[in-house]
Amino acid sequence: MGKALSYTYSIFHRLTRYHLNGRYKPDNNLAENAIRPLALGRKNYLFCGNHDAAENAAVIYSLLGCCKASDVNPREWLTDVLTRIPTYNNDYSLDLADLLPHNWKNS
Repeated sequence: MGKALSYTYSIFHRLTRYHLNGRYKPDNNLAENAIRPLALGRKNYLFCGNHDAAENAAVIYSLLGCCKASDVNPREWLTDVLTRIPTYNNDYSLDLADLLPHNWKNS
């Protein structure tokens, strides 16, 4: 207990910053929660069965992460994109980048 109190007292000036400015948080839970899916994905890639399956899973995780970052409903996006891919496959004048979540949202 003495070691903990001694340590806390030695960094007390840094610990008290968060109550002087409301933007500072006394913990990093928001940051930890934001990166948790990435860490879980990395752990799950070990159990994909083979290298190609792990790459495919990483692509899906990345696209769903882009949906989350772009505030796009992943189900609506996937439904629309999967129905439009055959059209893009037959017409080379269309750009597949238009189907990415951030571009899809703007269209």
